[in-house]
Amino acid sequence: MAHRFIMNAGLGNIVKIECHDTLPSTVELAKSYARLGYPDKYIIFAKNQTKYNSIGEELKKGDSEKGVYLSCILRTSIFPSQASYLGSLAAVAMLNALEEHTSKELGIGWVSDIFCEGRKIGTATAEGKLDSFSSYEYIIVSFAAKLTAEDFPPRLTDIIKKVFESENSSISMIIAKNIISKFLELFPASLKTPEKLMESYKQKFILSGKRISYVSHTGKRHKCRVVAVDNSGALVVETPSGKTKTISNPRSVMIPKKVKMKRASQS
Repeated sequence: MAHRFIMNAGLGNIVKIECHDTLPSTVELAKSYARLGYPDKYIIFAKNQTKYNSIGEELKKGDSEKGVYLSCILRTSIFPSQASYLGSLAAVAMLNALEEHTSKELGIGWVSDIFCEGRKIGTATAEGKLDSFSSYEYIIVSFAAKLTAEDFPPRLTDIIKKVFESENSSISMIIAKNIISKFLELFPASLKTPEKLMESYKQKFILSGKRISYVSHTGKRHKCRVVAVDNSGALVVETPSGKTKTISNPRSVMIPKKVKMKRASQS
């Protein structure tokens, strides 16, 4: 059974959070709510998902995964060009929040996968529905991460919060609140000055120099080496022949679930 509460996320952001112990998918529920007209900054949270895991893979029937899963409905007047930065923005916000709850090394893969000690543990996504005037009717920004006691042990401050908060939040909820606050804090400024957002993103990007594969428009799979992420958020790779290629479609690349955590500096 769901319960709801109001949260002050800072900078004048008052949000309503709908909490569930288990859902098939917070994203799917958020989409259905958005179509029904639910308001800006309405958030769905779950501690467990049964349809998709934290990296977007479909779970087997009867399986579930424990972690932090939340989806936020945004009703905002932004251009599609600005919306293209939302995945990067969500990844930076999510990583900033998670770093406060672990001593493990975290990093970002393209576009918005989160790695912990080289293992992919989560992802952030953003998708919207355009109206007939080419502006957004709504955007759904979602965050998902698998939480283990080894990677995210409860801190003393987390335990104190859990004891004293009126809704007796779980550690998963405490982290979710932190993610929400970080995202809404970064959201306005990052869309006005995306170059600053991309500076932060590049500092946390861990795929530079890594070998991955991409699928060309012919459907053929090719190997390549990641060079960088450009200021638009596109992936720059180098082919075995030495040619440089820019990739904008995340669905055309295959990135390993495990990578070595050595961040490369980018200009």
